[in-house]
Amino acid sequence: MAKDKISRYLWIVDTILKYKKISKTHLNDLWMQSNFSEGNPMADRTFYKYRRAIEETFGIDIVCDSDGSYSIDSNGSQSVKQFTDLTLNNSVAIKTIRKLGSYADRVGMEDVPSAREYLPLVAEAMHENLNIVFTYSGFSRTRPEVGILFSPYFLKLYKQRWYMFGAKDGRDLRTYALDRVTEMELTTEKFTMPAGISIDKFFGNIVGVTTSKASVRDVIIQTTLTRAKYLRALPLHHSQQEEAHDFYSIFKYKLKINYELISELMAMGPDVTVIAPRELQIMLLSRLKETLENYR
Repeated sequence: MAKDKISRYLWIVDTILKYKKISKTHLNDLWMQSNFSEGNPMADRTFYKYRRAIEETFGIDIVCDSDGSYSIDSNGSQSVKQFTDLTLNNSVAIKTIRKLGSYADRVGMEDVPSAREYLPLVAEAMHENLNIVFTYSGFSRTRPEVGILFSPYFLKLYKQRWYMFGAKDGRDLRTYALDRVTEMELTTEKFTMPAGISIDKFFGNIVGVTTSKASVRDVIIQTTLTRAKYLRALPLHHSQQEEAHDFYSIFKYKLKINYELISELMAMGPDVTVIAPRELQIMLLSRLKETLENYR
């Protein structure tokens, strides 16, 4: 029988997320069928204790709705849901690797550059609303840009790279990759988050981290059956909707066209055909022609 408390916390959160809303009676029935119950129902006092522990351990709030059912509080935010999933996935991964002990060298991991060095400092700056100053070696620059004064509003993880988004010199909205930062200091200068700003507002309709002032478009693609299975397992974007057919699938999205979207579609190769919009088709055709020129 499993006795580890963290495993019990994860089971409770996973179960509530699976059903989205669940009554205490239903949750207890599922609890009795699990390995965690040891034949005993979950007392109300125990459930209350677990709820508080889950909030303190993972920052995940289990709320009781007006009809008496329980759900995970995300305030309707896609970013909060993603943060919850990331927290749970990382907790399970860390717990599993620790359990492996001396066999951990048989687990392959992908590196997340600069997370250990600069991520805690940026998190502290966000928590205290303090500006930071750093040096940045962008890929498009021949020399590093020194002394950037920056107000970090958001953090985003994409493709094993951490990005921070905020205001440079209190004016220009910019995105910086932490692995391109070479020096960083926390200042004592406070900044104020603009009213109405949110991470969902800036990143909710894009793939990746390249923001755009362009309008949101209806992006429609046709994929092979094999590629459709991958997209079901790991959606390209949270707006994804699928129309399944006998020999192909149609996926629809609400997206702004940006560099990362084009790169993702290019990476799918012949498994995907862009149906709409026309401008996205033209961009992909241009990239394909440029690629072919490299082999002439």
